[in-house]
Amino acid sequence: MAKAKQAKSAKAAAKTVTIKLIKSPIGFNKNQAAVVQGIGLRKINHAVTLADTPETRGMIFKVRHLVTVSE
Repeated sequence: MAKAKQAKSAKAAAKTVTIKLIKSPIGFNKNQAAVVQGIGLRKINHAVTLADTPETRGMIFKVRHLVTVSE
């Protein structure tokens, strides 16, 4: 039981990052459109909050010209 509480508190304490789509992926590489979709962004000015992990940071880096990031 104590381990379950520790796991929940660790997830709650995990850092998050908010990503907002500011430019359309139309006209860019198809891989970049797939990354935008994988992040969960649907249309311009749509924002999502994700865990701040190396995987998420890699996706942000791939489409850094299409999104803004706030911590």
